Amino acid sequence: MQTYILLPYIKRRQIPEEFHDDDNRTPESLIEYLIHQFTQPGDTVFDPFAGLGTTLLVAEEMDRIPFGIEADKDRFEYIRSQIEFKDNIILGDSRNLDEFQLPLIDFVFTSPIFMRSDEKKNPLSGFTENGTYQDYLNQLQIIFRKLRAFLKPEAKVIVEVFNLGATSTRPGTLLAWDVGRVLSQVLDFEKEIIACWQGTDYGDSPHIYGYNHSYCLMFNSK
Repeated sequence: MQTYILLPYIKRRQIPEEFHDDDNRTPESLIEYLIHQFTQPGDTVFDPFAGLGTTLLVAEEMDRIPFGIEADKDRFEYIRSQIEFKDNIILGDSRNLDEFQLPLIDFVFTSPIFMRSDEKKNPLSGFTENGTYQDYLNQLQIIFRKLRAFLKPEAKVIVEVFNLGATSTRPGTLLAWDVGRVLSQVLDFEKEIIACWQGTDYGDSPHIYGYNHSYCLMFNSK
């Protein structure tokens, strides 16, 4: 399998206007590619940071069973209105993942909400709690440690992430490397797949950080 892929950076699905200013979705093309590579019809696909539901919606379209967790009530309600398996999206905090009734999982694709090293609010709390960058990394590690209990023996876990370049007022953050480091302490790191984006730069993620690629870090359960 190639360790880099070239895909169109197009977000096909229309979303409500209320979400336009914070549209941090992964393009469907990447999720389709990975689900095709690593799952079969009928497999369970899970996203602990469901966002606007792209992973779940693509999984359902490809005859997989979607499951996800989303902490934001408005986004949760939007996802629930869009998917057929309405009970498979949970309104909750992924830091409490072990308290939810989850199935055994064949495949995980997710992109957690990012944090810069100089931020003072923890994005995993919905920016309601103070917290350092190290707190954020520690809590991500705990989430994925808890996730292990729900993974089937051959399950793959893929986390899409990229480094955050410096700006004129803020330092750069080696987010991809830091996330890879902490997750590899609770899951076995297999490989990285570099998703290279083809198409117009509309100034949104990841282009807003100066990149036309992102890293898909692949793990399995220890």
